Amino acid sequence: MSLEAIKSAIPHREPFLLLDEIVEQSGDRIVCRKTFTGDEFWYQGHYPDFPITPGVILCEAAMQAGAVLLSALIEEAAGAVPVATRANNVQFKKMVFPGDTILLEVELTERLAQAFFLKARVTVEGKVATRFDFACTLTQPEAR
Repeated sequence: MSLEAIKSAIPHREPFLLLDEIVEQSGDRIVCRKTFTGDEFWYQGHYPDFPITPGVILCEAAMQAGAVLLSALIEEAAGAVPVATRANNVQFKKMVFPGDTILLEVELTERLAQAFFLKARVTVEGKVATRFDFACTLTQPEAR
């Protein structure tokens, strides 16, 4: 799936769009890929002499993959966006550096009305970098 297809599925945009492509997708599972170039804004301060990808960025990328997965399931809620409500059992196992490509695997494990429960696994070079469970609910954006 192209970057344009991702943009049509979720509202995220550069510089905070953290998916490059969708590798595979089924009804309850999605696999996405992201390569960090080193030009991303957070590397300037995290850490200047030892740049590593912040763990929260890895979590956000997985949640964005989850949002793409859910976009196919929530067509009935036109205009609604999934908003994270919980992250549980977060584990950071391997550092991710500029130049690394991560694979994001997200699975929908349960749905209760407009609440969705998902499991994420982020790998780099075949090794787990991050894994966690998360939940989100559908929200209608309000004018501000």
